[in-house]
Amino acid sequence: MDLSTAQQILVIVLSCALAVFLILSVVIAVMVIGLIKKIKIITDKAEHIVQSAENVGQIFKNVAGPMTVLRFMRGISDMVSKHKK
Repeated sequence: MDLSTAQQILVIVLSCALAVFLILSVVIAVMVIGLIKKIKIITDKAEHIVQSAENVGQIFKNVAGPMTVLRFMRGISDMVSKHKK
């Protein structure tokens, strides 16, 4: 089976195109994997920030109750001290 010149040129062109496509595919795959790792790092940091914000909110929520009671008691003591004067 002997290939004509046109067929040989076509085989060479298609082989080169396939080689370029495979090299580009590998490069793009490596870049996508790197991008996915960076996105994972960013989402982990964002999750940590959200958890910190939730913890701060919980602390304020826990402190708000005692602060309200203390403010109420201080108001009563101020009223009693003003009444005595």
